[in-house]
Amino acid sequence: MTGRLPLWSYRWPRAFAAALADALLPCSCALCGETTATVVCLPCRQDHATPGGVRCPCCANPLGAHEGAGQRCAGCIAEAPYFDATVAAADYAAPLDSLVLRLKFGAQLPLAPWFAARMVDAVLAQPGWRLPDLLCPVPLGPRRLVERGFNQALEIARPLSAALGVPLQPRLLVRAIDTAAQSGVAPSERAGNIRGAFEVADDALGRIQGRHVGVVDDVMTSGHTLNEIAATLKRAGAARVSNLVFARTPPH
Repeated sequence: MTGRLPLWSYRWPRAFAAALADALLPCSCALCGETTATVVCLPCRQDHATPGGVRCPCCANPLGAHEGAGQRCAGCIAEAPYFDATVAAADYAAPLDSLVLRLKFGAQLPLAPWFAARMVDAVLAQPGWRLPDLLCPVPLGPRRLVERGFNQALEIARPLSAALGVPLQPRLLVRAIDTAAQSGVAPSERAGNIRGAFEVADDALGRIQGRHVGVVDDVMTSGHTLNEIAATLKRAGAARVSNLVFARTPPH
């Protein structure tokens, strides 16, 4: 008898191989070192990466006890940014900050899907949050991309796109100016350092006009980079820009 094999016959060998790999090559939690089936064990995830606390819906900074949910922080009220919303999965603080550094500078790429999963958790923790029409990662400059060998924002954006069901446009933006890293620039100079650094790709203008664009990055610190990107997208006709980041540096 000819014909295609039943679906279970394809799934069973793959499931068996995955179970065998887990048994022979157990993982260690990236935070505590305990044996786990995932990159970070469940207790560490619950302790350090569970959505919680009230944040400004615009910039994702934590709100004080006197500020209500859904209310913008004083900074966003005083000087509204170009972006419209931000979702952050966690604070950029110990011990999660070490995972960000291990992805970005240690090329530990299995961390990227875990970051994306926590970002999905953060989105689901905000019922009614408007999903973007498309996602794009913050682009790296050519020099830094060659040095690192990958763009950590793109590595996060791929599984995030699949999980949310939102199309990914990895070449929507280009880095027109290879600026100095924001982390090495004085806070008072960061806005000027990043100004004019991004452009919309020539063939992408039709995909932006009137659309809600989601910008993906690993960390949001001062917000100047994401604000410059949002300004660039708005000038190109984007109707709304939302940031999706793994970690948000708390204000000092």
